[in-house]
Amino acid sequence: KKLNELEFWELTENGGSQWKVEDMPGDCGHDFSSDGVSKYFATSFELCLKRQVIDLLAEGYSADQLDAQPAVTVEDWYCGRTDCGCTYQLSVDLLDENQEVIQEFRSEPVTLDPDCDDCSWKQVSHTFTDYGPGLRFISWEHGGQDTKFWEGWFGVRITGSSLTIDV
Repeated sequence: KKLNELEFWELTENGGSQWKVEDMPGDCGHDFSSDGVSKYFATSFELCLKRQVIDLLAEGYSADQLDAQPAVTVEDWYCGRTDCGCTYQLSVDLLDENQEVIQEFRSEPVTLDPDCDDCSWKQVSHTFTDYGPGLRFISWEHGGQDTKFWEGWFGVRITGSSLTIDV
């Protein structure tokens, strides 16, 4: 049975031709700097967002470890195509036991235009610190779309998403 490549993700916006998983570097694409990365998520001509809520206790962290406010670092990689512009966004929330927001991170809105921008792979990262006790869940949502409303998968490409907790 083939693993669903969008498993663990809730598709909060699945517009246009919807989310798709493609092989690196893809049409009009860019090579990625890490050999271990061979696929990426591709977005379409209407907004595509996907979300995952990570239960840190279920992942093996203890309440004491989390209440010590370990640094939490999020990293994401995105790029555009050489033939079409795109937008990208990332939202990460630290949540308490009721899934109420303790602290949030919103990336700056990104628009890439191949006529004037370098659309190769770029990393966005953020480290949460000093957020207080009570961390139990992390919500991660990212995505985007193309800027020309072309049918297909001409929007932002995303890969290499990672979350690190320094306990």
